[in-house]
Amino acid sequence: MSEFNTVLRSGLVGVPDYEQTEFAARKTKYCVLIPIINEGQRILAELDRAMAAGVDKLVDIILCDGGSTDGSMAFDGLTARGVNTLLVKKGHGKQGAQLRMGIHFALQRGYEGVLTIDGNNKDSIESVPLFLEKLDEGYGLIQGSRFIKGGQAVNTPPVRWLAVRFIHAPIISLAARQWFTDTTNAYRGYSRAYLTDAKVQPLRDVFVGYELLAYLSVRATQLGYKACEVPVLRAYPANEPAPTKIKGFKGNSDLMRCLLGALTGAYNPQ
Repeated sequence: MSEFNTVLRSGLVGVPDYEQTEFAARKTKYCVLIPIINEGQRILAELDRAMAAGVDKLVDIILCDGGSTDGSMAFDGLTARGVNTLLVKKGHGKQGAQLRMGIHFALQRGYEGVLTIDGNNKDSIESVPLFLEKLDEGYGLIQGSRFIKGGQAVNTPPVRWLAVRFIHAPIISLAARQWFTDTTNAYRGYSRAYLTDAKVQPLRDVFVGYELLAYLSVRATQLGYKACEVPVLRAYPANEPAPTKIKGFKGNSDLMRCLLGALTGAYNPQ
């Protein structure tokens, strides 16, 4: 039997029902939220890299699980890898819902800023200190980019490279009124001030899939928060299918819908 207490959080406005299991108390000023579902060895390898780089000492690592069934969320394996808290979504929604439960938990716990990163081991989790430095300098939004000086894009599928550089980034940059180069990248930092601004309100049920990432990319600069990019590495595995949840016509059409919604202000609080 587990020594850890799992609590169900339910009935929260704008937040899916979720279970929280805290393996340790809050230890740091900032946390990193990692949304995952059935990432298997990829998330475990990412956590191993985080421990090797001392990331678990700099930020509390909070996993935002969408309901994994592959055994990767076993408590013993997570605690051995420095995970602070496991959140498991029970309500409706996909990535946006996972992030909402993570943001809700982080704000309730009093963190002064939140990082997000994918859990498929593509990103340089070792770059966390670059985001923390910018949060300490008062930035509201910090976007990780593989395309600026110091960043690295490894084995990026050509179609993905073209879509980011010539469709996604220009549309997000137009809406944000500031140039960003790697806008599909979920490796981000957000200040508490930005996330709790009454003109932002990220905890709303409209954010089910990719809407929240697109919205948070543009809203910061619209409201006058400082925003910047920091260099990161994003590496796709060689000679393997790209680990991504954006697949096929539906995945790409959903992404375009979210982009256009962010551009037209469809997600702005009324």
